[in-house]
Amino acid sequence: MTPRSTTSPRLAELLCFAIYGANLAYGRAYKAALAKLGLTYTQYIAILALGENEGQTVSELGDRLFLESSTLTPTLKRLEAMGYVRRRRDTSDERQVLLSLTDAGRGLHARGLGIDPIALSGLTATEFRQLHKRMSALRDTLHESVL
Repeated sequence: MTPRSTTSPRLAELLCFAIYGANLAYGRAYKAALAKLGLTYTQYIAILALGENEGQTVSELGDRLFLESSTLTPTLKRLEAMGYVRRRRDTSDERQVLLSLTDAGRGLHARGLGIDPIALSGLTATEFRQLHKRMSALRDTLHESVL
């Protein structure tokens, strides 16, 4: 077993800081495209997720997007007001709200952002897939460790 260092790591050595910086950079890269659509990133990923699986409950969508209902509910209300999302009570369980895209929401989902995530990353397609797989595994491991 290798002894652990008792000194604080350098900021540039922290994986969490590298991820934080990459997240900020991605946010800036997507912001211009999203602004043209009048969407925030959270609204955009909600539309993507609903386009892949309509009829989800708010809770299911929140789990998929790693969002608390306190963040997701206002986002969904705004998307509903914009005419992209429809919310309706589940007839078999009135406590549940089912979500679907409207025709306008489906159109937005179909058009996408016109951003090629691989080109945006500066990686080759193979590097992109490998990094995505590793980042997803890291996210899942960290998510499980805090449950």
